[in-house]
Amino acid sequence: MRLAFLASHGGSAAKHLVQACRDGLLDAAAVALVSNNSQSPALAWAREAGLKTAHLSSAKYPDADELDDRICTFLVDSGADTLVLSGYMREIGPRVLQAFSGRLVNIHPSLLPRHGGRGMYGDRVHEAVLAAGDTESGATVHLVTAGIDEGPILAQARVPVLPGDDLASLKARVQAVEGELMLQAVRELAKP
Repeated sequence: MRLAFLASHGGSAAKHLVQACRDGLLDAAAVALVSNNSQSPALAWAREAGLKTAHLSSAKYPDADELDDRICTFLVDSGADTLVLSGYMREIGPRVLQAFSGRLVNIHPSLLPRHGGRGMYGDRVHEAVLAAGDTESGATVHLVTAGIDEGPILAQARVPVLPGDDLASLKARVQAVEGELMLQAVRELAKP
């Protein structure tokens, strides 16, 4: 398995998988990372880790089809066969979806299908969980399809929502399970 990543900010799930590859916990090679944010910490650590990196964004390529084409070409040319979204804040274009169909995974900070879909990302998800009075939350790894957060679920990890939780405490509890959950899901995906 040859992993590539799309990240907009820190790319913590990607970082966890890269380390798992290096530690022999995942039989895979991390090869590339693309960010739509030129100041992304993920670009910096990925460069230092020896991955091929690229900043490809709508600011550089306003035409969505051209951006999709450039991302796809970069990823395919890197030799990647599996694509992991790690806090990537943009919709995936049809060419990338097709090139990595069945091998494109995302992690979402709730128990999908609850609190998923357009506009539900990052802190907004945790705020929605708290506003709904949910007693549990967690993270979901799913295959990416054309619909936002609608692909088949590969793995979920549950965490309690505790009395007195605020955005920071709930977010920290969910983030604490994301790395291992993603690792588990990618290991399963790697099985023949």
